[in-house]
Amino acid sequence: MALTTEQRVRRAAVKLFAAKGFHGTGIRDLAQAARISSASLYHYMGTKEDLLVDIMRECLDRLLLAARRALDTVDDPADALSALVTLHVMAHAAQPDETRVVDNEVSALSRPARRRIVALRDEYEAIWADTIGKGVSAGVFDAPEPAVTRLALLEMCTGVARWYSPRGPLPLDRLAARYAQLALRMLGSPALPGEQGAERAREVAAEVWRIRP
Repeated sequence: MALTTEQRVRRAAVKLFAAKGFHGTGIRDLAQAARISSASLYHYMGTKEDLLVDIMRECLDRLLLAARRALDTVDDPADALSALVTLHVMAHAAQPDETRVVDNEVSALSRPARRRIVALRDEYEAIWADTIGKGVSAGVFDAPEPAVTRLALLEMCTGVARWYSPRGPLPLDRLAARYAQLALRMLGSPALPGEQGAERAREVAAEVWRIRP
């Protein structure tokens, strides 16, 4: 099925922003990659910043939606953390360009746009903080510095976007499961619990991103 012009512009922007950065990508670059004229480009994207904000907002909205859906049916802290880790790893491995743009280009935004995007990012990280906090309160997790632990886990899981390849030896579901085990061990929880959360996360990943390992 052929892409619409809007879809071509968006796809070109994601690839270029991820590879060259927002400031390193010119209007002519976008137009050439989308196979349209520079003059007509604004009809499909507004300003270049509008396009960047839209890409970032959609990516963060999907992460939030996936996290909430997964945790709706999960109560155990180990299952909840396993679900969050599984979703984060699968999203970053399957959509490395989109997630790289979100992670790397916040500083390129104007102040009003940055506030909106950072608010979404903070909302997503708050879900992780709440999950870790509940585990600590229940005596399931050992995290003397919960904020540091949260940031370390997010950084670890985000890193798969830089190196994962579907042509590699490890299927995505097994990779995500391994990361969930590592996360639980970091928090002093046995590695075996959490499978229910991981299974729910895989279901949600298929619904939200159409990721099928």
